[in-house]
Amino acid sequence: MDLVLRGARIADGSGAPLRPGDVGVEDGRIAALGRPGSVTGTRVIDATGLVLAPGFIDMHSHSDLQVLAQPDHLAKVSQGVTTEVLGQDGLSYAPVNDATLEVLRGQLAGWNDDPPGFEWNWRSVAEYLARLDRGIAVNAAYLVPQGAVRMLTVGWEDRRATTGELDTMRNLVAAGLAEGAFGMSSGLTYTPSMYADTEELVALCEVVGAAGGYHCPHHRSYGAGALEAFAEMVAVSRRAGCPLHLAHATMNFSVNKGRAPELLTLLDEAIEAGCDISLDTYPYLPGATYLSALLPSWASEGGPETTLARLSDTDTRERIRAEIEETGSDGAHGVPIDWTAIEINGVRRSEHAHLVGRSVAESARVAGIAPAELYFDVLVAERLGTSCLMHVGHEENVRTIMRHPTHTGGSDGLLVGDRPHPRAWGTFPRYLARYVRELGVLELADCVAHLTGRAATRLRLPDRGFVREGYAADLVLFDPDAVADTATFEQPRQPADGIPYVFVNGVAAIDGGRPTGALAGHALRRPGTAR
Repeated sequence: MDLVLRGARIADGSGAPLRPGDVGVEDGRIAALGRPGSVTGTRVIDATGLVLAPGFIDMHSHSDLQVLAQPDHLAKVSQGVTTEVLGQDGLSYAPVNDATLEVLRGQLAGWNDDPPGFEWNWRSVAEYLARLDRGIAVNAAYLVPQGAVRMLTVGWEDRRATTGELDTMRNLVAAGLAEGAFGMSSGLTYTPSMYADTEELVALCEVVGAAGGYHCPHHRSYGAGALEAFAEMVAVSRRAGCPLHLAHATMNFSVNKGRAPELLTLLDEAIEAGCDISLDTYPYLPGATYLSALLPSWASEGGPETTLARLSDTDTRERIRAEIEETGSDGAHGVPIDWTAIEINGVRRSEHAHLVGRSVAESARVAGIAPAELYFDVLVAERLGTSCLMHVGHEENVRTIMRHPTHTGGSDGLLVGDRPHPRAWGTFPRYLARYVRELGVLELADCVAHLTGRAATRLRLPDRGFVREGYAADLVLFDPDAVADTATFEQPRQPADGIPYVFVNGVAAIDGGRPTGALAGHALRRPGTAR
């Protein structure tokens, strides 16, 4: 054997009780499983006192650019992530043409940055996956982003697609799936994804389901109308015959406090009726997005330049302000904005650095202006490239949803900005530290299954997510008594404690607690598609 991990307690990803044993690795795969001391090899790591688990699978990641721009990808490998799912929320960078790529680079700068000198040498899903294959730290699966597909076909207009446009979108989704994508994502509070009606989503999901993929929607509301938005996605799944994976499936804002059981009843009834449904969450209360996402959808129709023009017009500003503050915009989940809950956490211009870490309300008070005025001024000056935290979550909802048997882990982590959400660096150790060891919300073996095997089952990965002979050696060793997230809202870029070894395809990414910089990951492709 090239490598033996000796004497660990093995959490195999199935939820079965931990058992002691040795794991032998050869040629990037698990080649042997045996009782402690029974497997020999060239390198032997004494794993006594540690838990050996499959590498964690981040089911909702926004590393689309940073996995390439910062290839060591310490944020993820340091917390034991060996596979992540990209192309989320209906907005990513393939498929594109030159014009839509230019728009997306600006629109998504608050999520992913727009690195100077970056080589944008792809346009199709196949070309993007080939770029990942040139060398990344973790494995990556991709979802066709429905908003980008709509942008390519319909543009930025808020209208129903024509029959011809719908056929074109179906063909684009089918092509992305044939090139290796695992399904399709939607971002139904983001433009232009939100301009798709239910019938359009059904038509696209029919293509996804027929190809063996799944639909991963950021649905139309996590606030007022959240249950109705979840129900719409279940109905789309049922009508299209397409598996459904609900992205960051939480219930936020004051209107939904304590209502998680209603969501789970909805899902359980659908599952009992034959729907294939799963979900992911992150173990934190605040959410994160780009600041312009709070705008009403009509204000973003036509694209970023048109939006900026509207934000520079006094009368239009007042119309937007009234909708955001008094009635609740669709971009803000139908809930009137509480500016004390909106914290700017990433800016592009140095003169706005003083805004980082403060709520819009606080910064407006210091500036002596109304919060909405500061909000508009910042969006215009930053050309929409600003990110924010939204302090809108409820702990009881978080705990209730993570117990659901279809639950998986997803960081929803943004890796850029001055103070990104700590979930980008801390999601997986936080599950193990806070919700297993400290609170006992989940048992250890069950939690590992949530973060590994259940995710691999949703992705239909034939050889990952479990500690089994013949499977890829994506493995993590952690100390169950010491594992902890150290990333905070003040210091978010902090690696986890208690995770001394992480292996991606049998190669150490973290070795004895030290990052190696190894680039042993590659693009994964949906089973049945060629690499």
